[in-house]
Amino acid sequence: MLAAHQGVFLKIFSRALVYGIMYVPKWGDLVSFSAQTKNELARVVGSKDCCKLAELSALFRMDGSIQISGRRIYINVLNENAAVARKIFSLVREVFGAQAEVLVKRKSKLRKNNIYLVRVPPQEKTGEVLTALGLMDESGSLLKNVKKDFLRKECCRRSYLRGAFLGGGSVNNPEGTYHFEIITNNEDHAGDIIKFMRRFRLEAKINSRKNWFVIYLKESEQIISCLNIMGAHNALLDFENKRIYKGMRNQINRLVNCETANLNKTVNASVQQLESIMRIKSAVGLDKLPPALQQVAEARINNPDASLRELGDMLDPKLGKSGVNHRLKKIEEFADKI
Repeated sequence: MLAAHQGVFLKIFSRALVYGIMYVPKWGDLVSFSAQTKNELARVVGSKDCCKLAELSALFRMDGSIQISGRRIYINVLNENAAVARKIFSLVREVFGAQAEVLVKRKSKLRKNNIYLVRVPPQEKTGEVLTALGLMDESGSLLKNVKKDFLRKECCRRSYLRGAFLGGGSVNNPEGTYHFEIITNNEDHAGDIIKFMRRFRLEAKINSRKNWFVIYLKESEQIISCLNIMGAHNALLDFENKRIYKGMRNQINRLVNCETANLNKTVNASVQQLESIMRIKSAVGLDKLPPALQQVAEARINNPDASLRELGDMLDPKLGKSGVNHRLKKIEEFADKI
């Protein structure tokens, strides 16, 4: 079994945080939407014991640590979210029948919100808990990779992914950029999470950020699929509504910009045409123009804001847009010669 050392903390899991010693903030955390999503997922509980075990294993790997004091072994799990801490506490008692306690500490820096520590105190079931969660083998050696049993069933894969997100994930508000991520400081565990996601056809990518490994999705459809897989259906609907609204707003902006550009182009062309016509009128008079060009020039003077198509409809006989444009070009050429 594990060697006992007085006052030793073993950081064995992906986001091991030592209570009272160190706190590592989550990257890219947009509290509002991420917190809503996590609060919803904290209420989602697998119907089978294997699913509960898989989710607990992910939570312990993401945020857990082992504290060895003499021959006493404590299992600690830290989380910022109260609902997630309650879920860990409930699952430990429900799945293992083990004693657990929740401690609350208020941070002195950053946003000064609470940190919740779920602690499994020394008891006979401690070794059983670590072994069942796939964190330690029967000989007492710590395991780096996820227990293969959790990969076999789809329900367990969903639960594990949910636990990993609750332990170290965030998702941006869809009103901004689309971004979903799970962070870990364990490269082996990052590779395992990628395997879980790709079994659901989620094309997750990974990059390193200082001492962290970031598994991320940036496509909105992929993020929606991931939320559905984890069971965050309300967050999914909220995400989809905001995405549709954002798409419509962007489309309207594009149309308005296009109309504005066309209007500016029409106005600028009209101003240039009027300048040419007035130059001819003041220099030699419009009667020096051929009748066809004179008709178009007078129509433009009387209707400075009209489009080429509207000018063509005013002529007798009516003229198409290209015909009106051709005559106006001729007028500008005539003016340039003056």
